[in-house]
Amino acid sequence: MRTGWFRRAHIKTAPCYRLRLLLTHRRNLKRKFLDLKNAIRHSLKAFGIRLNRVGRGAFAQAVRDAVAGDALISELIDAMLYARAALWKEYCRLHGLVVKLVAGHELCRPFMQIPGVGPIAALSFMTAIDDPSRFRLSRDVAAYFGLTSRRWQSGTSIDVQGPISKAGDADVRRALYEAASALLTRFKRRDKVKTWGLAVAKRSGCRKAVVAVARKLAVIMHAMWCDGTAYCGDQAVSTADAAAHAKRKDRRLLGALA
Repeated sequence: MRTGWFRRAHIKTAPCYRLRLLLTHRRNLKRKFLDLKNAIRHSLKAFGIRLNRVGRGAFAQAVRDAVAGDALISELIDAMLYARAALWKEYCRLHGLVVKLVAGHELCRPFMQIPGVGPIAALSFMTAIDDPSRFRLSRDVAAYFGLTSRRWQSGTSIDVQGPISKAGDADVRRALYEAASALLTRFKRRDKVKTWGLAVAKRSGCRKAVVAVARKLAVIMHAMWCDGTAYCGDQAVSTADAAAHAKRKDRRLLGALA
């Protein structure tokens, strides 16, 4: 300790821990909800009942109709469906709380300007970083979340790159992956990151492209946090916005002079 040969461990702040606890409980409720749904499907499959694709709202009625002829099984499944409905209600309660907190947060709102980044991805990223000054370079954030390739190096072997390391917070990595997938597949307007990701997909495949875009999103979000800048994926839109802002500023100045 006197020589300084140690690495400092960052201790997150108390507000950050509270927000992370909210995200953790929301995730746990969703997993339990899906576990109950899969358990119900598995129970029906044992009796030769195989449900077709049904939505979340129509699932309960479809299950009740399928077991209506068996009194015992109907009673058992009904209890499971009531538990499933209770879990979904409480999950929606926590999800609404997350959305409400993100909507009023000064840092998460700029993150959500990035296509594909929603409340969960923005809040997960913010609470995992907590202090952006911990990272000297924005690209170090990608390695912190395990989105960079593993490397094997020695004096007698060549530099070998493998799959991503998957180190760090798995929830943040999953949220960034989902945001990148939404950007590449659902976002319809022009965007520089999307164009770059589609070019990667053409060369290396869709899955590698989504990981690459997730890595880039992490770097962009950290840079926005450090610089206080806003995201603009289309240069034409940014130029038009700048021109409109200049016109509004000129009008305010003329009004003040008048």
